[in-house]
Amino acid sequence: MTEITRLFDFPYYQLENNSLEKALVTKYDGEWIATSTQEYIDKANALSRALLKLGIQKNDKIAVISSTNRTEWNIVDIGVLQLGAQNIPIYPTISAEDYEYVLNHSESIYCFVSDEEVLEKVNKVIGNTKLKDVYSFNHIKGCKHYSELLELGKDTSNQEEVEARKNSVKPEDLATIIYTSGTTGRPKGVMLSHWNITSNALDSSKRLPIIKGETRILSFLPICHIFERVLIYIYQYAGTSIYFAEGLDKIGDNAKEIKPHLMSVVPRLLEKVYDKIMAKAEDLSGIKQKLFYWAVELGEQWKPYKQNGFWYEFKLSIARKLIFSKWQEALGGTLSTMVSGSAPLQPRLTRIFCAAGMQVMEGYGLTETSPVVSVGKYADNMFKVGSVGIPIDNVEVKIADDGEVLIKGPNVMMGYYKDPEKTASVMTDDYFHTGDKGEIDPEGFLKITGRKKEMFKTSGGKYIIPPLLEGYLKQSRFIEQAMVIGEGEKMPAAFIQPNFEFVSEWIERKKKNIENSPEAICASEEVINRIQKEVDNCNKHFGKWEQIKRFELTPVIWSIDSGHLTPTMKMKRDVIKNIHKDLYDKIYN
Repeated sequence: MTEITRLFDFPYYQLENNSLEKALVTKYDGEWIATSTQEYIDKANALSRALLKLGIQKNDKIAVISSTNRTEWNIVDIGVLQLGAQNIPIYPTISAEDYEYVLNHSESIYCFVSDEEVLEKVNKVIGNTKLKDVYSFNHIKGCKHYSELLELGKDTSNQEEVEARKNSVKPEDLATIIYTSGTTGRPKGVMLSHWNITSNALDSSKRLPIIKGETRILSFLPICHIFERVLIYIYQYAGTSIYFAEGLDKIGDNAKEIKPHLMSVVPRLLEKVYDKIMAKAEDLSGIKQKLFYWAVELGEQWKPYKQNGFWYEFKLSIARKLIFSKWQEALGGTLSTMVSGSAPLQPRLTRIFCAAGMQVMEGYGLTETSPVVSVGKYADNMFKVGSVGIPIDNVEVKIADDGEVLIKGPNVMMGYYKDPEKTASVMTDDYFHTGDKGEIDPEGFLKITGRKKEMFKTSGGKYIIPPLLEGYLKQSRFIEQAMVIGEGEKMPAAFIQPNFEFVSEWIERKKKNIENSPEAICASEEVINRIQKEVDNCNKHFGKWEQIKRFELTPVIWSIDSGHLTPTMKMKRDVIKNIHKDLYDKIYN
């Protein structure tokens, strides 16, 4: 039986223990096409044989850039890794200039791309890189197709060499370099070994409610990020069918088609789903609308393990039948668990979705920790709203004297690629300094309270923790994004990007005489006054010194392309401050 110590052991383990007809499923031209476990391995071996013929050596770097998750990504992953080479995943949404930096810093010599848009960016910089060739997953004129490599690898005469290479790969060998999207400066290359990620997948797998051979997964978070990638290995280990969504905009449609039981999410997605559901409530009238808001209000009071008692559970069963069942239907009707990561989740959303029968298990981790540190699990009383669960087996969490979360375990990275000084700066003995502040309660639950670097002092010497204020502000349906400012200033203030879609509906509903454009919305006194009410509501939860005294609305939509957000949707605080320097000066000068 295959012992899993390296990443490419996962599909072989699946073949021996729970071989699937539908291991990986991708939609092509409107049809779901399944790849069996055996075909997955056969194609990975064919790719390995072809790469050997191209002269790939141990520790060579091969970049993969894909706009969506798909079967080919996984075949390339295994085909590269079992040769002792490294897979360098690159975020598709970063600039061509950043492509060039990552390709050069990693010294990648081949590159796989998904589509024309990605290829166009690569072609802009290819002359400044060491790339020998580019292969595409889609058929693109003028670009070699990845099937050419499968054809080249049909000849099995060098399979023995593939086996020898596989056998020579050690668990402690480098598997991948993941370039973190960094909120400042150039991306850092995080070196993760086979055992860093493999141990994390095995230790995390115990927290997921998966039934072998039965559970269906919908995968859409970028696989180039370690969060979704480690989940893909867990799903393979658990013997579940993985369906790759066509894109973020097709999640609802795809969910209705495949009826998933489990998927991973980020808070931003849940916020958008919730906003859309609430927007539909505005179209209801009379008793239907009253019932809807009654169910939501009930959901906001939800507590796990029936702590609210019989009468609450009775009312909840009615709300589920009349209202929440329709929420579930919108996501396929069978979704029972969502694993949330990458950013803090509003406790209110956790309660509402759990009340609706779709349990949200919040987790915590970083690229440098492969990534899972802790995650909730409804069974065994390992779930608490507002926490990120209990640390997984073999991972030790310690809170430093200044409140920083420190991590020790087999999941902690090998270091930053070509940057021993940076590596040394985040390590104390075997403990990795996360930069996050947190606390562990008496029952062992971890709670993240903010980022060390994001905390600041006002000129009066009072500490402000922006994420706490921002979390409250973003609960408002009027507010899409918010960033609290005021370091070294006399008072906290905020930049706010309105939720233009919702505000437009509000203008129409209230028959306001406001032009429907971002600029007009942000200049409107009526809109400013309405958002002031939301800010006042937020301020009630904080001490006087923490309260937001002024805010300015930004007509620019904060996005990855605009430079406001990283590819994992985190705010680039210094960049946002520079982009909106005029508003900063308006507030403080």
